[in-house]
Amino acid sequence: MAKRILFATFGSLGDVFPYIGIARALLRRGHRPVIATTDMHRDAIEAEGIEYAPMRPGAAEFGDFSGVAKKLFHPIRGPEFLIGTLVLPYLRQAYEDLKHAASDADLVVSHPITVTLPMVAEKLGRPWVSTVLSPLSLFSAVDPPVFAPLPWLRALRHLGPGPYRAVFSLIKTAGRQWEHEIAGLRSELGLASPRGPAFFEGQYSPMFNLALFSRLLAEPASDWPANTRTSGFPLYDGKPLDQATAERLSHFMQAGDPPLAFVLGSSAVMIAGHFWEEAIEASRALGRRAILITGRDQPLPDLGNRDDIAVFPYLPYSLVFPYAAAVVHQAGIGTLSQALAARRPQLIVPVAFDQPDNAARSKRLGVARVLPFRRVTAPRLAGELEYLLEDRTLAERAAHTGAQVFEEHGATAAADALLEL
Repeated sequence: MAKRILFATFGSLGDVFPYIGIARALLRRGHRPVIATTDMHRDAIEAEGIEYAPMRPGAAEFGDFSGVAKKLFHPIRGPEFLIGTLVLPYLRQAYEDLKHAASDADLVVSHPITVTLPMVAEKLGRPWVSTVLSPLSLFSAVDPPVFAPLPWLRALRHLGPGPYRAVFSLIKTAGRQWEHEIAGLRSELGLASPRGPAFFEGQYSPMFNLALFSRLLAEPASDWPANTRTSGFPLYDGKPLDQATAERLSHFMQAGDPPLAFVLGSSAVMIAGHFWEEAIEASRALGRRAILITGRDQPLPDLGNRDDIAVFPYLPYSLVFPYAAAVVHQAGIGTLSQALAARRPQLIVPVAFDQPDNAARSKRLGVARVLPFRRVTAPRLAGELEYLLEDRTLAERAAHTGAQVFEEHGATAAADALLEL
């Protein structure tokens, strides 16, 4: 019997594509997935034959995306802006939207930011599964993450979990203003007090928590929720290219040696600044061809008469990364999953949120070097890439790790885990 499974998510393409990957696996089994998210992702969802459901805020409420991105990627105040400006003011609208979408659902699946979906599940009596996209969202003190606002914490890893537990406690205390608004809505709905802070313990379902990443990034830790299972990355990176773009890409790839691939995901591109110019200059210094994926609706760098550099607003990474000499990226979890699966050496330029932690884990895997985004210059890029391209051990490790990631079949494994319920 076909099951209707509702996924709710919020954020960039990296927050949507994993659920499209799982939904496609469910469609192949004859089920009825639906993805609820902001309307800016509607076309991407419906292009795969997946039902879309609106969830506010939408594009109209976001306003100027570039201005929003600059505030989101502030190294200290970014998370506060995300929660305080883009989530909390729309709690009631999001609840009503998700309540409507879940009215005939057999199962509902949440993203760490969709804090009203657990309320909908309780109110309607629907089974609820929580998901996390990266290890940072599990807030483990046993396997402590790298926090973008607190990079100095790395120096305390050798002291064990104690300092991290203290920091988590301070973060929860600072976030009580957020919890007050969420608790107020729960009270209005006649729901009991939550099991814990909505963005910490409260985000995890008591029924089942699905970690949508590879165990290569993080092995289960003793302080993870007891009912957590890792599925591997649900790899998906967009619909097929139109014929003209596909032909242009093919022509460039076949015209010379494997290029360097430079990308910044779907949101960090909006604060790229001089990154593309630095990438072009670094490629020139190394005598390497390069391909730049600069983001839709973003200004394109001036290439002059150069034919050794190709610029595309958008490309599925799986069509580029496996054929690149190396991949330079920001380590958003969606971009990282594709870079790992491509089996190529990586230079990671993390910006904010989970990216510094994802970068550190990739470096520990032995598949990447790391250069913080705010330290990027053409000479530094060139120097790091020169080391990277000469490191045969790293290249071999990247190939081995990529094979393991690909063999996890994360989208299928996640779909199977949900259907077991």
